Amino acid sequence: MNSSKHTELANHAWSVADLLRGDYKQSDYGKVILPFTVLRRLECVLAPTKEKVLEVAARYQDQDINPDRFLRKASGHSFYNTSTYTLKAIAGDPSHAAKYLGEYYGAFSPNAREVLERYDFAQQIKRLDAANLLYQVIGRFADLDLRPVERDADGNVVLGEDSKPVEIVTNHQMGYIFEELIRRFAEQSNETAGEHFTPREVIRLMVNLLVAPDSDALALPGTVRTVMDPACGTGGMLSAAEEHITALNPDATVKVFGQELNAESWAICRSDMMIKGQDPENIKYGNSFSHDGHTGASFDYLLANPPFGVEWKKVKDAVEDEHERLGESGRFAAGLPRINDGSLLFLQHMISKMKPVDASGSGGSRIAIVFNGSPLFTGAAESGESRIRQWILENDWLEGIVALPDQLFYNTGISTYFWVLSNRKARDRRGKVVLLDARDYWRKMRKSLGDKRKELDEQHISEITRLYTEALAVIDAAEKDGGHDLADRAGKIKVFRNEDFGYRRITVERPLKLRFEVTEETLAAITASKPIARATNVEEFTAALRPLVGKSWTTKSDAWIDLKDAIVAAGLTWPTGAPFGKALREAVGVRDPEGEEQKVKGQPEPDPELRDYENVPLEEDVEEYLRREVLPHVPDAWIDHSKTKIGYEIPFTRHFYVYKPPRPLAEIDAELKSLEAEIQALLGEVTK
Repeated sequence: MNSSKHTELANHAWSVADLLRGDYKQSDYGKVILPFTVLRRLECVLAPTKEKVLEVAARYQDQDINPDRFLRKASGHSFYNTSTYTLKAIAGDPSHAAKYLGEYYGAFSPNAREVLERYDFAQQIKRLDAANLLYQVIGRFADLDLRPVERDADGNVVLGEDSKPVEIVTNHQMGYIFEELIRRFAEQSNETAGEHFTPREVIRLMVNLLVAPDSDALALPGTVRTVMDPACGTGGMLSAAEEHITALNPDATVKVFGQELNAESWAICRSDMMIKGQDPENIKYGNSFSHDGHTGASFDYLLANPPFGVEWKKVKDAVEDEHERLGESGRFAAGLPRINDGSLLFLQHMISKMKPVDASGSGGSRIAIVFNGSPLFTGAAESGESRIRQWILENDWLEGIVALPDQLFYNTGISTYFWVLSNRKARDRRGKVVLLDARDYWRKMRKSLGDKRKELDEQHISEITRLYTEALAVIDAAEKDGGHDLADRAGKIKVFRNEDFGYRRITVERPLKLRFEVTEETLAAITASKPIARATNVEEFTAALRPLVGKSWTTKSDAWIDLKDAIVAAGLTWPTGAPFGKALREAVGVRDPEGEEQKVKGQPEPDPELRDYENVPLEEDVEEYLRREVLPHVPDAWIDHSKTKIGYEIPFTRHFYVYKPPRPLAEIDAELKSLEAEIQALLGEVTK
């Protein structure tokens, strides 16, 4: 199917919006269009075996036997419909359209009926019927030709000149139509960025990177592979993975599994899997965090494009309970990210479903996931995000990260990254991570689609795949070069050791230095101090010190002698207790680089206002770092080792930053003068 035919069919389905306008909000159009598209596709797929299914249904009608497996066999699919109705026939009887459509929809096999129920289809039938729109909508979809192959009047498959069936709408092409409708629905609903589906070319690249290192193994006879997507949306990634593997080996068996929270997307994915002969029961509905639909299962390949920056507040209790109660036996033992971004929860969930590697080196899994930039570096040392990155790197699961161009996705223009993980790295890749900068591989779209203004063509996909796979093949060259750059990769690839992403977050302290004085501001601070007020009559205390206004001291001991004398002279008692002493020093003391160094138990007291933090590479000696980077500027600094924290981050952009010197001022000045001359010339023409 060419792109114009794909667009034509999507436009036909979406034209129902013209009928709905006024009775439905724009954001609700998809609630009608999507389930009717699914219904029509199922009808077209089942049409050739409809009579056979009806015969089997009639045969078992009065028997005490569940005919489900016989009906599936008769339909040739994992689903069926035992009604004599068709959409075209129902549309021809407007007065009974709601009744007949309800019966038709209810005659589907339970797995297909559940798909439509997720769309709240029965409620949409009632709503459309009440608005006198139902028969019109049914009629519009009855005219939508979604047949998989062309058939003659007798129901026989029409063959082309190559003796192959003449295809009308293949499963793959149906996926494009679904995605186009979902995209329009998402735009109308102003959905969260990237929540529903991923552009096809992005999926192809992702699957390439996921599967490419295994191409030889996948070509072996009898190959069986399982693929799982915990945020499967409409199933695009699962379909692409299946297609890629079967392209490498047509005899390979690929079983797909998924889970999806959005009801409409789940319904489309499940119906798509039914149409393709996959087991629809493998596509679970619900939140992967709180209700894992594949508990205890493991898979060969896992891939996902989870929603960017979406909070996990709704499942907070379930996630925290698993984290605390199950620990290492649960999915989230490594740590919990901040509540407003569950990206790294998805990754932990996927890692928990990797197949173990046995003693012979067999088994294991590969993971590919799409992230925005946040999971690379968000979170300070020992935060949830940092602990998760540390856990991944220390277990040597991260194989590589690929930076993609911005504006690749329909509903967001932000930059994105592929993370590729594996628990079966080749020997020479162990302990190393590939970073590939592919941000320059794109072409501008002739027409923008939402926020998507850039796309990857086949050449881009091939080149990025080649760069990545070749980097894996020659990764040991990085050590031979004595650095991280692979010189023959034009600066697009760098290779790092796992520990290169670790750092110590050290706390650099400097001594508190004070001089002491009594001013009107000092007295006001004493009056406002709660600790002083609790220790004495603050009005009397302040009055006793007023004669000292204007006096200053260089040491605390001298200041305290005069302050105590003033208090005693006024007939008051000098309070005791650490809170009082600290509060009085805060009021009387003034920070001064030349002031007296304050001590605590004979050691310099740190000044919180001068406290600084430094990230020191994990393998570097922190004291040596202090001597080299800090002490030449502040000789009295020291490290408080009790506050040192371990952190991990992947500062991708920093590693590929290329300094560009500013343009010469003379060049900028000349350009401004040239522009000014052009503007004057244009103004002159306007005023003629």
